[in-house]
Amino acid sequence: MRTGIANLPLHGGKAPPWLFNRMKKLAREITCIIISEYGQEEFLKRLSDPFWFQSFGCVLGFDWHSSGVTTTVGGALKEGLKGLEKEIGLVVAGGKGKTSRKTPEEITLWGDRFSLEASLVSNLVYASRISAKVVTSC
Repeated sequence: MRTGIANLPLHGGKAPPWLFNRMKKLAREITCIIISEYGQEEFLKRLSDPFWFQSFGCVLGFDWHSSGVTTTVGGALKEGLKGLEKEIGLVVAGGKGKTSRKTPEEITLWGDRFSLEASLVSNLVYASRISAKVVTSC
């Protein structure tokens, strides 16, 4: 396990539309290849590694070493994977600002579409809420 500290400056604004559109397409293709070759569990394991995630953001073209990489890459993944959710067995829910408030509804909607047990959906909604509280308290 790697440990250490990374200092990421906070940048305002958004990725330019031309860049974000390219990021969506590339995120879609890379995700599909990784899931096809290694499965959803491995893809999620990689996403949860902060070093891999930062590198993924750079590969997608978002090479700013800033706090914005999380929301920008997450948004590119969400937009890029739209329409493939059932095919790849993966959904990206939530987002930034007002969109973040709809996360529980999105999780419930996709839980229904994937025919997940109510208790699992409830646990996912809880995990989403509690992690959002951790993020906003930092």
